[in-house]
Amino acid sequence: MEFRRLGKSGLQVSVLSFGAWVTFSNQLDIPAALEIMAAAYDRGCNFFDNAEVYAHGQAETIMGAVLQKAGWRRDSYIVSSKVFGGALKDPSPLQRGLSRKHIYDAAYQAIERMQCDYLDLYFCHRPDPKVPMEEIVRTMTELIHRGDVLYWGTSEWSAQELMEAYAVARQYNLIPPTMEQPQYNMFHRYRFENEYERLYHVDTLGLGTTIWSPLASGLLTGKYNHGIPDESRVNLPGYEWLKEMFMSAEGQARLEKVKQLAEVAQELGTTMPKLALAWCIKNPNVSTVITGASKVSQVEENFSALDVVPLLTSEVMEKIEGILNNKHSKLIGAS
Repeated sequence: MEFRRLGKSGLQVSVLSFGAWVTFSNQLDIPAALEIMAAAYDRGCNFFDNAEVYAHGQAETIMGAVLQKAGWRRDSYIVSSKVFGGALKDPSPLQRGLSRKHIYDAAYQAIERMQCDYLDLYFCHRPDPKVPMEEIVRTMTELIHRGDVLYWGTSEWSAQELMEAYAVARQYNLIPPTMEQPQYNMFHRYRFENEYERLYHVDTLGLGTTIWSPLASGLLTGKYNHGIPDESRVNLPGYEWLKEMFMSAEGQARLEKVKQLAEVAQELGTTMPKLALAWCIKNPNVSTVITGASKVSQVEENFSALDVVPLLTSEVMEKIEGILNNKHSKLIGAS
């Protein structure tokens, strides 16, 4: 396993991590989740990502049970939660958003669900224009001072919002965000590579990143090249949006590119998922790539992507760029 600093912080995070979104509760119960998390942990994974909104809190409950059953030392892994959407199916205004009250309530509820004494990472899951930035930054700073959170960050915030948070922190002697959790993959690039470009430097934010959807919701696995398999999560209730995305004109165009990328993977003697993950790891501004899995075999394949990174020479990267042709495209890469 390779470990990278989370931005300019001193925290060393495994470059491949594991997230609970989609699978926990929806597809995995506690015994299955334990088997899969153990497979990741045994391969060097030290970061497990979660959020209050995942399965309405059940994902955190399952992860907490797994961590208790696994018996791993608390100083050997990192856990996260995210606050914004609320854990209830129909939250009231007090039970969602980034008010001081909900940030506090959600933090302690996540700590209780995951049966831990503190959160290593705590993210503002989305920006909240209804709450003053000073209130958000000050509340996160208070949680860190109390020892209930070690690092705070954001998810899918714009560069402008991140700079505002940083400016507020400096103005009032508060703690700025350490990390951002953006979507990043071969088809979703603009924000990570262009909008955030200056924020990675230590003279600005020194921003760390915990990227999500490295396989573009499964599109980059290649398993949709010839239709949608029956066992795919695309067929799960609530994922109609994903099926529509795959069946759209843009989705079909991307599938054609995946078929070309699969040929590159074959030339390298690897698989499409491992090529897509290695491509993300290749970017030095990626602190960690959050992977997901519903089977141990998927964990094994995902984590062996580390072996593919050295194969991505400048010539191979140029060939991939020629297929993608979206390096600076807001239409394809922006959220």
